Amino acid sequence: MVLPVILVIVLGAAAAALVKLAFFPDDQPVAAAEPQASIADPVVPVERGSLTNALSLDGNIARDDAYPVRSEVDGVVVDVRVADGATVKKGQVLFTVKQTEPAKKFDIVAPEAGEVSEIAVVKGQATSVGGEILTLTPSRYHVLATVQPAQLYRLVNAPAEGQVTITDGPAPFVCTGVGVQVAEDGTASVRCAVPAGQTVFAGLPAKLDLALGKVDDALVIPVTAVKGGAGDGVVWVDAGEGTEPEKRTVKLGVNDGEQVEVLEGLAEGDQIRQYVPGFAAPVEENCWDDGTGVQYCESGTSW
Repeated sequence: MVLPVILVIVLGAAAAALVKLAFFPDDQPVAAAEPQASIADPVVPVERGSLTNALSLDGNIARDDAYPVRSEVDGVVVDVRVADGATVKKGQVLFTVKQTEPAKKFDIVAPEAGEVSEIAVVKGQATSVGGEILTLTPSRYHVLATVQPAQLYRLVNAPAEGQVTITDGPAPFVCTGVGVQVAEDGTASVRCAVPAGQTVFAGLPAKLDLALGKVDDALVIPVTAVKGGAGDGVVWVDAGEGTEPEKRTVKLGVNDGEQVEVLEGLAEGDQIRQYVPGFAAPVEENCWDDGTGVQYCESGTSW
């Protein structure tokens, strides 16, 4: 009879403990754990350094666009010297037009070398000043290279010349008249003229190298810290713990895609926010080996 009595006592004690926990909790509840650390916006100092702004763009060789050749006189066509599809030289006679008053003949010549098409007049036909008489596709070529939108800032002060390298082609050569083109749909490209006498063919892949500027011992900051990027921009200068950063306008110079030169608005040693407020910092991954061959990785914004 002793064991059953002991068992009853133990069960009774356990039941009493459960009742106390359920209906009579401790007066001092356990406080919920709160995070003790916060993630601060990363800050970087304004430092001195060197920048080289150079772009290497992929593109192709293309032929210049065709355009209409127009009559420069009123009269009647008395002679047609070319046929559709013919290749002509600069200054070659295309048509002869006879003017009535005063009676005089005029030769209409090719403004440049190229191929003629869409001839719009025949012998005996009247023609007038400004009227289209044929289409000329010039024997000129250019390089057309694709530009990423973010690279447009770096092309604000683009040079007049670039170096062209054709894949499996002749030695690199210099193209001229470098210009930036932005289409209505927002796509951007750089175009430059292939020099006369340089043998090329439409469709050949080419690389266009542009030297856009170089500076030494300049104040430089990350491009991620700047809102804007051509001429003027805005940065956020750190004013110390617990205070809001100061929004400051700066004048910008050479940009290499990762860092940009500051001409005015900051001094060496100033502390600035590494990223423009409102823009997410890039996620970086930090990996390590635990010594047994197993690799672990964590992600964060700064290490």
